[in-house]
Amino acid sequence: MSWQLRLLNAQMRLFAKPKLRRTRGPEEADRDFARTARWLFRGPPHVRHLERPGGLHWICAGTCTPGRVILYLHGGAYISGHPRTHMGLIARLSALSGIEICAPTYRLAQQAPFPAAFEDAVAAFRRIEALGYHPRDIVLGGDSAGGGLMFALLAWCCAQGRVPRAAFAFSPWTDLAGTGDSLTANRKNDALLPTERMQELVQIYMGDADRRDPRASPLYASFPGAPPVLIQLSDSEVLRDDGLRMAERLRVFGAEVTLERADDSPHVWQLFDGWLPEARESLQHVADFVQASFADSSR
Repeated sequence: MSWQLRLLNAQMRLFAKPKLRRTRGPEEADRDFARTARWLFRGPPHVRHLERPGGLHWICAGTCTPGRVILYLHGGAYISGHPRTHMGLIARLSALSGIEICAPTYRLAQQAPFPAAFEDAVAAFRRIEALGYHPRDIVLGGDSAGGGLMFALLAWCCAQGRVPRAAFAFSPWTDLAGTGDSLTANRKNDALLPTERMQELVQIYMGDADRRDPRASPLYASFPGAPPVLIQLSDSEVLRDDGLRMAERLRVFGAEVTLERADDSPHVWQLFDGWLPEARESLQHVADFVQASFADSSR
């Protein structure tokens, strides 16, 4: 473990986690996340960012291979976040993989509750197809809630017979029913997420809807013909079991799943590329996975 990671864990436990415990509501959480992202999440130089119709943000850093795209869904517990808050991570992943990234703006829970975010994710996939991309030209990605939303979209793609090239997720939130043992086992180990607020978040997003609806909790979805998947998670985070069980669920349907587990890293540590050497190593693994997926002409 690097000294930078030790320092980040200590700062999160001292400042970030108590702040999340005190946050008064979705609007405050969204404002705080936006302010933090502006100065903390570093991006590479020479980034091209275009916003196109339908709330699609297209980001390319360096030279990008034409005709291929990563559809990336940002995290933020369904109440915060925007493609701009994740611009550093998205742009760095584009630079490392050589692939342009499309990050859609989807409606947050305070704007429209479930299933609005899922509907927006499907609409984004359809818009990319309308631009001339085939499913085999698309890799899906996401982090945290966006990782869960990505897997919900992947299940829809599989059901429609429009299977993307591959998929990856950082610390995905896949079970809004909250049945994972790590929610309790890692309650004190997690440097960032206060578990006592999580069901409150679920209520804001889901209302009276079934917590096991596959559009919100893809752990209960079906994935016929699923493509290769890479999942990165931390063994110390409360959402550890969401990622572990998601990997097993995908394998039931024959998916080739690569699972990478960090020892003691905060939730979605990849956001801290530029600060943490562990974040760069993780993003490089994802970039290699994306490049290898596109290089596989057998699919």
